[in-house]
Amino acid sequence: MFVFVCAGCGAGLTTPLSQVSLPIHARQKYGNGAQLPVLMEAGTFAVDPDPWGGPWRMWDEIDPGEAEARGIYAPVYALSDCTPGASVIAPGDIRGTRLIPEKRGGACCGLDGADGPNMACETCDLPVATRIDDCSLWQAVRLSPDAVHRVDGIHTASLSWAELADKGEGTPPFEPIATWGGRLRSNHYWSWSPQWEAAAGHALAHLLVVSQGQPVEVPDGLTAAVFQRALDTLLPAGTPKQRAVLAGPGQPPPDAGVDILLVPVHPQTGQTWTPASPTASAYLVPLPLGVWLWLVSPQPHLPVPTSGRIPQDVLRDDPPPLLPNHLFRADRETFLHTLVRLPAVRSPWLRTIVENLTQSTSADLFQQSGNRTASDSHASQSGQDLLSNHVNKATGSWAGQ
Repeated sequence: MFVFVCAGCGAGLTTPLSQVSLPIHARQKYGNGAQLPVLMEAGTFAVDPDPWGGPWRMWDEIDPGEAEARGIYAPVYALSDCTPGASVIAPGDIRGTRLIPEKRGGACCGLDGADGPNMACETCDLPVATRIDDCSLWQAVRLSPDAVHRVDGIHTASLSWAELADKGEGTPPFEPIATWGGRLRSNHYWSWSPQWEAAAGHALAHLLVVSQGQPVEVPDGLTAAVFQRALDTLLPAGTPKQRAVLAGPGQPPPDAGVDILLVPVHPQTGQTWTPASPTASAYLVPLPLGVWLWLVSPQPHLPVPTSGRIPQDVLRDDPPPLLPNHLFRADRETFLHTLVRLPAVRSPWLRTIVENLTQSTSADLFQQSGNRTASDSHASQSGQDLLSNHVNKATGSWAGQ
């Protein structure tokens, strides 16, 4: 456990916190006017190794050698020159601070942190943190690395992979998304989980790298619904196909001939699971633990709002939840953020994918912030049938939706 204190006066700024891995969706901007929940679980913090926020420099102002030294191997719109290493916490875990009203930024529904630190130490007025709670952004507080100090406390052991496989909770692939809805429209809609879209963007970048421009096949069911359409569109058709399978704690050992393993990431340490006898040629594609758990053990019924409790011996007869009305789309910004940080992106064929990402052939594969259209809520029947078929294979139920 750790606490953070003001670097100026030493005043305490947080509750005791335990360190975890930064969620894949930490930088995600989702939808248009969506109310995203808190990023970090209460009582935890994560360190962001990359700079975040202004000042910014455009790509043509950056020497290619400097970009590669920072782990960027393909052009991006701009790079942050802010100090890296911010600690990210839940807003409810901050203490002894006040908001700085003139640092509201350019947000429309809350705070976006565009003007820099917007929270000051109550004791000495030093700007120490940036609160983010605007629409389409995950709610968080980012502690400035040059304005706070971390005080060590009691060290606790991380959970083992066996404990995570046994006690870990899967992340449902669908959920209601709250919006800033007015009186004339609903204040929520049913959609793919933003966490899944970010996780898929991160994993898809790795899948393209390991493919080396050749076809890749993933398991049927929900895994195919998430990845196969994008892989078939971005990679050429043909045989033989490289085969990707789900592997991890509690699962049977993968076959010797498998090329790609879809494996979980430890939510506390950030380490990728590795098989006991790793195959030399197998590439490990990382997935958040909650997403991976749901893929290996899909649940036939998602949690739905209800009142009271259902006795254990009563058979559920409530209808299964509806499926989203559009095919799955990975998060575009997470995909690009990951891909440009993989050295293989320097390959001409991957550079072409990055450059053509805005074209119609690939735009429908990715979710883009602030760009939801009527087609998102009124997909074609053929698309709905395709989605239903994938999910039915994954769960053995939900037929006919």
